[in-house]
Amino acid sequence: MIRVNTHEAKTKLSKLLARVEHKREAFVICRNGVPIAEVLPWNKSKKDPLAQSAKLKKVVFLEDPSLPLEEEDWPNDKKLIT
Repeated sequence: MIRVNTHEAKTKLSKLLARVEHKREAFVICRNGVPIAEVLPWNKSKKDPLAQSAKLKKVVFLEDPSLPLEEEDWPNDKKLIT
């Protein structure tokens, strides 16, 4: 399985996704060498949790909203919309 750091993932996202799509190859995104996310080929037989939640009128959290954001996830002042 391919392991890439966050900077490389941002820089080469299109190429990485092409490998996932065409070669059905997964990859792991790491921050400071620690795995934080795994990108897998979409399993068409699996049901989409977001589509299911809309039908059932439920909220589905894909991440834990109670966890604090990392410093790099905070928006810059320049990016804020007023």
